[in-house]
Amino acid sequence: MKLGDVERLRSELAEFVGDVFGSLPRQDQRRWGACYLRGLMLDGRRKSIQPMAQRLPDGNMQALQQFVSQSPWDPLPVRRRIARRLSEVIRPQVWVIDDVSFPKCGRASAGVARRYCGALGKRANCQVAVSVHAATDTASCPLDWQLYLPREWTDEPDRCRRAGVPDDDVVHQEKWRLALGLLDNVSEWGLKAPVVVADAGYGVSTPFRHGLQERGLSYVLALTGKEVAHELDIEPHQPDYGGLGPPTLARYRTAPRALTVHAGEAAAADHFAEVAWRQGSKGTMTARFAVLALRAAGKQSLAAAQAAGGGRNQWNGVLPPSTVLVEWPAGQDGPTGYWISNLPPETPVAELVRWAKMRWRIEHDYRELKHGLGLDHFEGRTWRGWHHHVTLVTAAQAFLTLRRLNPKVPTPA
Repeated sequence: MKLGDVERLRSELAEFVGDVFGSLPRQDQRRWGACYLRGLMLDGRRKSIQPMAQRLPDGNMQALQQFVSQSPWDPLPVRRRIARRLSEVIRPQVWVIDDVSFPKCGRASAGVARRYCGALGKRANCQVAVSVHAATDTASCPLDWQLYLPREWTDEPDRCRRAGVPDDDVVHQEKWRLALGLLDNVSEWGLKAPVVVADAGYGVSTPFRHGLQERGLSYVLALTGKEVAHELDIEPHQPDYGGLGPPTLARYRTAPRALTVHAGEAAAADHFAEVAWRQGSKGTMTARFAVLALRAAGKQSLAAAQAAGGGRNQWNGVLPPSTVLVEWPAGQDGPTGYWISNLPPETPVAELVRWAKMRWRIEHDYRELKHGLGLDHFEGRTWRGWHHHVTLVTAAQAFLTLRRLNPKVPTPA
């Protein structure tokens, strides 16, 4: 946005900031919050503090630096208010779990490590954050964020302390655990969504799927196709007890087969049908899909089923049923997509496909958040500063989303 456009939004932005930043105790904090948001929305190649302060008429680099990196305000109440306002307007049909990388130089920034960086398409120094987004086919917005700490950080408490990581967070948690924590936050804020969706990085995690099931959340999660499963109607065999030691566990007599094999059998039986899910830039998007009723297998699935069944001596050996959605476009040599769901197989295939495909919407979020609002432009090193920055970027995007959805009327309180 041009400077004149941003300045004309001052009163509307002040109303928005007064609402979503109402948890900040001091008026000057809210004032610098509004200033930072104007800097993020203003045109400029770089959205770090120094260039934003130079572009703003009332910019003050020292004050903005103190507000973002040092001021001890809690970002969670701000995100909670943003999430509630956006959910009322967007009415999300899914919550999307995702993670995103932030290239960084050096090794002092909180959570930075050398690994594959999706933003660069190669191994590099970067931070990684897990996020949850509210989404429909027409709008989306991030709701909550958490910076991921690899073991090389949590194994060095002094390093964490220098980066300002709170003591309670100096514990290694896998990304799927962070994702469940974010979903717990959003649920505690009184928000609900029919379905949780995520890519295969989360879908292949049986503990993550089990965690969603325990929370009563429905899900449609991507898989790789290499996962194994039994047919729904195959039952485990219970060997006779020999009288010595603990009883032998019930077990399936046949080996589980890869999803690619199950998909091939479904294709041979002509179970695939054409399904349309949304209008794209080149017309209606369609492909062939089949819904399979299977029992996910593998070591993680066995362990989760055993734990849910009351432990080794009480579990009957039966793996829980799962619904698997397979995409196999016409003319392709094999399937191009797999998803697993805890929804019943009677769920309309068009609904499963729509939910599975809705993850695309958050790519719009990232395009605006990164290229337009400077999500990955923060140059500070601290845990607090990073979480403050992404909260402010989320607020800026929320403000613009509310205006896009109803541009003629000021956003409601």
